[in-house]
Amino acid sequence: MLAIGSPAPDFELSNHARTPVRLSSFLGKKNVVLAFHPLAFTPVCATQMQTYERAQDRFRALDTVVLGISIDAGPSKNAWATALGGISFDLLSDFHPHGEVARAYGVMRDDGISERALFVVNKAGKIAWAKKYDIPEQPDVEELFEKLGELR
Repeated sequence: MLAIGSPAPDFELSNHARTPVRLSSFLGKKNVVLAFHPLAFTPVCATQMQTYERAQDRFRALDTVVLGISIDAGPSKNAWATALGGISFDLLSDFHPHGEVARAYGVMRDDGISERALFVVNKAGKIAWAKKYDIPEQPDVEELFEKLGELR
């Protein structure tokens, strides 16, 4: 897993609306939470993304965007966003080449899915905080907001 202080590898992935999203487009403008999650349509992942959706005002207040990333195909991410009641932030598909971004961040598992992991990329494009979780573990959103608050 990439260490704190490392440059965040740039990438471009399609979101659930099939629009390309490039990490470097946020440089100098926004902090970015990269929320790697194993699979769409699973209970822990659903709760995690819905938690981030409900907290969008808090993320905006901290000049932060969330990018949810999994190896699911784009149409699956789109259907999942709809099933979750609508997601306003980008759910990105790391489908092809399979898990390339997860590999770049050191969170691709041998079984073909990514770890559940969070990376905070600051406006300078560096990893400011990172944490890996057990697959069934729900990341603590308050811990995330505490780390984001430290960037001010």
